[in-house]
Amino acid sequence: MVSQDRTKLGRQVNQDREAGQLIKRLDMLDERLDNIDSVVTSLVERVMGRPLVMEVTCPNCGQTVQINVTSGVRLRGKE
Repeated sequence: MVSQDRTKLGRQVNQDREAGQLIKRLDMLDERLDNIDSVVTSLVERVMGRPLVMEVTCPNCGQTVQINVTSGVRLRGKE
C-alpha cells in the first residue's frame, strides 16, 4: 500500500516536472517568435521607405535570381 502511494507520488512529481519544462520551452519559443516578429517588422518598415534588391543563388544549378521589392510610396526627390 505504501509502495503504491510512493509510486503514484513519484509519477505525479515527474508529470509536474515535465509540465514545468514544457511551459518553460513554450515561453522560450514565444520569446523567439517575438524577436523574429520585431526583426521582420523593422525590415518591412525599411523596405517601405526605399526599394530593396536581393540576389539569391540556387544551390543546385548555381543560377542567380534577383528579387526586387518595392513599395507603393513615392520616394522624395531633392527640392
